Amino acid sequence: MILGGVMHFICLMKSHAAYGRYVDTSGSSMMVPARLAWFLQELPALLVPLILMLTTDGNNGTGRNLMLWTFCLHYFQRSCIYSLLTNGRPYPLNIMLLGMVFCSINGFLQAHYLLHCATYHNTWFSEACLLAGLIIFFIGMGINIHSDHILRSLRKPGEISYKIPRGGLFEYVSGANFFGEIVEWLGYAVATWSLPTFAFAFFTICFIGPRAYHHHR
Repeated sequence: MILGGVMHFICLMKSHAAYGRYVDTSGSSMMVPARLAWFLQELPALLVPLILMLTTDGNNGTGRNLMLWTFCLHYFQRSCIYSLLTNGRPYPLNIMLLGMVFCSINGFLQAHYLLHCATYHNTWFSEACLLAGLIIFFIGMGINIHSDHILRSLRKPGEISYKIPRGGLFEYVSGANFFGEIVEWLGYAVATWSLPTFAFAFFTICFIGPRAYHHHR
């Protein structure tokens, strides 16, 4: 995942990921309605951890469950709420399928680590990393959700044109929605304090960081 993040960063600084405002609707790619595409793309990152939880024997521990349910909370919001509210452009099928593969792999990686590898002691709940990380996570999630709301409100029903957003963190950051998601996963990495979560946070920065850069330009 770390190597994939580096490769994506190098490629995406030179070109755009072909979805949203950068999609070429005149091309030959099969397109999927935005709401269906976001639902199917994000769903594996919710279902895979849930399946692993249901099929893992024994007591998983409060710490493991807390962090895994926090991970699932994000993807429940993205797959079951955000997907119903979005009014974006149709989504290329190949990009959606790649997103499903990534979400499946990442969902397995995070859930497998928390359920089968991580060890949290009773004193972990009083540690600064957990408290600070969860606070950062939920601040980032709030920024992300609020920024998505601002972006949706820019369009009238049926509109797919892009406008410069105002309000909230958009007054300070061009890609406030991307900034919120980066903050969110950095907070999650701090809370769990593990290589898999830091790898995912790093990948997130490498993937949506260049997109925020291109939006700003």
